[in-house]
Order: sequence, then structure tokens, then C-alpha cells
Amino acid sequence: MADESAAQASNDVGGIAADQLRSFIERIERLEEEKANIASDIKDVYAEAKSAGFDTKIMRQLIRIRKMEPHERAEQEELLDLYLSAVGY
Repeated sequence: MADESAAQASNDVGGIAADQLRSFIERIERLEEEKANIASDIKDVYAEAKSAGFDTKIMRQLIRIRKMEPHERAEQEELLDLYLSAVGY
């Protein structure tokens, strides 16, 4: 019984479940590492596309547009047309 109390005390520090918190932190750290690796892979793909003659700035814009919902894209295009008209383009 004393061993169980000692184990509980080491897992519960200041009202915080230490093992659970440690588990969350370690999962986040692993995911951050994966995210960094993915970002590096994306950078490599952009570099490859650039060396093949593609404009990566336009590619990034295309990817951003493709993420949008159709109604959001239409609204943005309408606003862009309105603003261009307002400044004489």
C-alpha cells in the first residue's frame, strides 16, 4: 500500500499528472520533429521545381488558392476585381 502511495505521489506533482504531461510533451516534440522534416522536404520540392524552370512564388499562390473553398475564392476574386477597378486597372 505504501508503494502505491509513493508511485501516485511521483506521478502527481502539485496536482498535475506528471506522467500524462510528460507523454503529451514527448508526443508534441516528436510531431515538431516530423513537421521540421516535412518542411525540409517541401523546400526541396520547391527547389526542384525552380530548377525545372517553374516560378515558385506562383506555385505557392496556386497552392494557397487550391486550399480555399470555392465561395471564398470567388469572393476574393470579386474583391480583387473591385479594387483593381477602383485604382484604374
